Amino acid sequence: MLSLAHLDRPFDYLVDTKQDADAQPGVRVRVRFSGRLVDGYLLERLETSEHGGRLAWLDRVVSPEQVLTAELAELARSVAQRYAGTMPDVLRLAVPPRHARVEKAQPPPPPETAPEPPDWSGWQSYPAAAGFRDAVLAGRAPRACWQALPGEDWAARLAELAAAVAAAGRGVVIVVPDQRDLDRLAAACAPLLGDWCVALAAGLGPTARYRRWLAVLRGQARVVIGTRSTVFAPVRELALTVVFDDGDQSLVEPRTPYPHPREVAVLRAHQTRSALLVGGFSRTAEAQALVESGWAHDLLAARETVRAVMPRITGISDDDRRIAGDPLARAARIPAIAFDAARRALAADAPVLFSVPRRGYLPSVACARCRAHARCRACRGPLQMSDRGDLSCRWCGRPEQRFVCPACGGTAVRALMVGDKRTAEELGRAFPGVPVVTSGGDKIVDDLPEGPRVVVATPGAAPSAPGGYGAAVLLDTWAQLDREDLRAAEESVRAWMSVAALVRPHGDGGAVVIVAEAAHPAVQALIRWDPVGFAAGELESRAVLGFPPAVTMASIDGAPAAVAAFLDLLRLPDRAQLLGPVPLPSGVRRPAGVDEAADVERVLVRTERARGRELADALRAAQVLRHARHEDTAGIRVQVDPPTIG
Repeated sequence: MLSLAHLDRPFDYLVDTKQDADAQPGVRVRVRFSGRLVDGYLLERLETSEHGGRLAWLDRVVSPEQVLTAELAELARSVAQRYAGTMPDVLRLAVPPRHARVEKAQPPPPPETAPEPPDWSGWQSYPAAAGFRDAVLAGRAPRACWQALPGEDWAARLAELAAAVAAAGRGVVIVVPDQRDLDRLAAACAPLLGDWCVALAAGLGPTARYRRWLAVLRGQARVVIGTRSTVFAPVRELALTVVFDDGDQSLVEPRTPYPHPREVAVLRAHQTRSALLVGGFSRTAEAQALVESGWAHDLLAARETVRAVMPRITGISDDDRRIAGDPLARAARIPAIAFDAARRALAADAPVLFSVPRRGYLPSVACARCRAHARCRACRGPLQMSDRGDLSCRWCGRPEQRFVCPACGGTAVRALMVGDKRTAEELGRAFPGVPVVTSGGDKIVDDLPEGPRVVVATPGAAPSAPGGYGAAVLLDTWAQLDREDLRAAEESVRAWMSVAALVRPHGDGGAVVIVAEAAHPAVQALIRWDPVGFAAGELESRAVLGFPPAVTMASIDGAPAAVAAFLDLLRLPDRAQLLGPVPLPSGVRRPAGVDEAADVERVLVRTERARGRELADALRAAQVLRHARHEDTAGIRVQVDPPTIG
């Protein structure tokens, strides 16, 4: 397959009589193109060709396995058009590499007995859940955004929904952010679905993953669960696609054309007339846009139920007497009310969770004299300090042997942010005799034993506690809220709600202390447990400012000369706007092929949501011209609705 934009179209070849039986739509083939052999897929067989010249012969059929179904081919083309990419790039994400031995092995027979309809009592807290299930089973293709209750066993609920659909003989695809979530979901699906459920993940290895993918293609499994690329799984008779926690950054695809699984699921649900469920403890502005447009509906619990199961959540407020009595509460990293909540939980033999936004010892430092951020000389990334006092770059890992501040010449540094290791040290001294567990980075703890202990974890790395945590403290919230990113508040609320969902209900003593100003809208959303209202506010503000998802926006990143050359070829649709150029936002990786020392800039293009397809077509047309003219294609990146706007 050739990823060049100007070659992203079908080509006609002749098929000889020896290949006729195996040369069926969807098989892998080898063809000669411009004097060399390349891989491809056979899309369809035609009696005649509209090509006026002489046709070449198909070199060979690589395998008679029809891996590219008609549905998957149509979806790949739609995704390529949506993201201004090429179909071959999408197919590299959708179809795993071939393993001949796996294809030739005798496949196991499908399970002899169908799944049994599951118990539905776990969904009774959501009044619309039964209607959603019945609509899926009736083939009416409902679409919903589900807000899981605090403390909800979301994996069990999704397993029950999948089992209900599979028991009716239909297919289900469930996408989760990472391997930890996948393991939890697989454990919940196993007793209900048995061999009817297959898990797909990159960590399986290419052979095992291809074996399971073939089992799905051949109809030996009705339910497929997995991470990002699982949204393309070739499930037969697809009735339902689920994307859980769609705001998690693990779902951001790093490979071109950068499709988000939620948007792929929306395209697939529309294309196949199947159901879609987008779920999570929080809600993204994109999911709220689906609801407000009428394309999807809410699947919520009653407010009385939410209040009954959520923990007591406290922020830093002038009206709180405990804060008024602690003059250092606003300046302290861990105020007295947080220590009080932790002590009460430990006294009740319950674990306590301290959530910090960064791993490491001191993940960010500044010049001790002028307070300027200490940055790497090579890539301008932030410097960090280890527990041994060594400085290194957090982005490229380059050690800094002798720091000299370029602003004032100072040689000493001070901490800007405290990581999980340093926090664990401090809490170990504050709670002598209590075990301290650290979870984050390459050392993640999945489960805790019973009993009191202090847990320090980064977002997404908190272990499960039997019966839930007695208390949780959210530290260094400024590091999440103050980021120069359009999604900073949304991602903060998502991370906080994920932590608070692990805490016991307030009736059982569960408490959450967030070290942040209680009046902040994001903090208020947590205190009230109102993810829908917060998402609606985010969507409204973005509509006023003209940012996604209220509009379609594309970013063009690269060296200034490359960006300027691309803009010369770009023919914008009516009423589209150019914004920039501006420096590439911090935290966004450079496009491949750009030298580390070279300047990189970004130009944003936005248009009305209804004209998003026109913008994608214009971007793709500019890419076609660049490739057709054999201009330098390295060093530039084009993304539609990029995850980071800046």
